[in-house]
Amino acid sequence: MAEPLSRSQQPSAASRGNEWSALLECASPSHDRQRLRGFLRSVDWARLLTLAEEHGVAGHLSACLRGPGEDVIPPEIKPAIVDRQRAQIFFTLRLTAELFRILDRFTLEGIGALVVKGPVLAVRAYGDPAMRAYGDLDLLVRQRDIRRATELMIAAGYQAAVPPSAIDAGKIPGQYLFSQPQLKLLVELHNDLTLRYFPRRLPLEDFFARQIRVPLDAHEAPALSVEDELVLISIHGAKHFWERLMWIADVAALVSRQTDIDWQRVADSAQAVGAERMLHTGLRLASDLLQARLPGKVQAMVEADRVAARRRLRSPRPVRVRRISPAHARRPPFRPCLSVAALSFSHRGRLERSRPSKGPLAP
Repeated sequence: MAEPLSRSQQPSAASRGNEWSALLECASPSHDRQRLRGFLRSVDWARLLTLAEEHGVAGHLSACLRGPGEDVIPPEIKPAIVDRQRAQIFFTLRLTAELFRILDRFTLEGIGALVVKGPVLAVRAYGDPAMRAYGDLDLLVRQRDIRRATELMIAAGYQAAVPPSAIDAGKIPGQYLFSQPQLKLLVELHNDLTLRYFPRRLPLEDFFARQIRVPLDAHEAPALSVEDELVLISIHGAKHFWERLMWIADVAALVSRQTDIDWQRVADSAQAVGAERMLHTGLRLASDLLQARLPGKVQAMVEADRVAARRRLRSPRPVRVRRISPAHARRPPFRPCLSVAALSFSHRGRLERSRPSKGPLAP
């Protein structure tokens, strides 16, 4: 295992700019290797790796450093990069195996479930389940199946944050959380009653009706349609004020890799939950910050949204450090750390309460 990295005492302002420029280049679906090499020649590597982890884009950085980019990595830094990537790969394999173990149990009991985000999103957006950082599994399960699903999770060795007795009493939390502390596994079950940060109630049965199967490690996982997934990750990013680069990178990668997106269906899905502005903002950030290419009419519609247009990015400002939530601190393989809100966005208003632009979002 590589020794912990020590931070430079006083990184220069130019270095700070190049570190962020390098991360943005790596997170862009159309990154330029030569431009990236130029940024990497004058970065504080310890700080670069720390920021990449904290913003969930360590996999993007590692992928860009493979091959032609390896010669710019200082020899003392390479073991840390290799160790971090190996840990993510091993954890992803373990999490994926556990995902199918849970799905098999649910299927045998007639419990329908849809995988959201996590390894399925990583495969659809990047073609690699280990590319994207995630520390838990998220499943959509109907409320009528929650109690039985809880019993199955407990039988599988998980600790339930909401026990069956609380479910019988009618308790509906923000999510039904299950953990295996010894194995460092977290599973969250969601549905239309727990996802209360959606502007309107989630049309869960429509999501199940439009589900697709996503190939994942020689298996197939039941998942949201690409259009519904795009809306969901836009809402999730808006919920957290887009403070992590990973959430913008996910939008950019998904719309760039999935070239057969039905944009009218995206518009309908967003309208059904009142998330048009959240969708527009996510697409605007992906386009402006990471150069994601959108169909002409979609780009025009996004730019015509006057409120989303005001969510413009400023230059990175001096890093503000604040603690992450206990739930994020527990998520392996990353150690408890500080979350850096270094991307300065001007869209901390109540996105979900803004009036959406009129007109369909169609190519």
